[in-house]
Amino acid sequence: MNLDKAKKRIAKYVKKGFKGYPQIALSYFGETSDIATQVSVQFVLEEGAEVQEQRFSGETDVREDDVIQSAIVKIIERAEVQTVLVSDTVLILE
Repeated sequence: MNLDKAKKRIAKYVKKGFKGYPQIALSYFGETSDIATQVSVQFVLEEGAEVQEQRFSGETDVREDDVIQSAIVKIIERAEVQTVLVSDTVLILE
């Protein structure tokens, strides 16, 4: 899957808003607020359930990495996620 297609699919899920569970939250992290070198994918099966987390990292901006973005789309589709939340900012790694 190419980068644009993956980004559009993720954006489509985000645009739907809260539709229930399962839910995925994407948070981006980096050394600066301009480049995200890590993404955290947090999965919640149902309300009150324990959060499962998986992280992906890269040398360049992970928001522009077609492999990582495609993997996120596959996680969303395979888990039949109803809600996708995305952080608008890049959080600084400490």
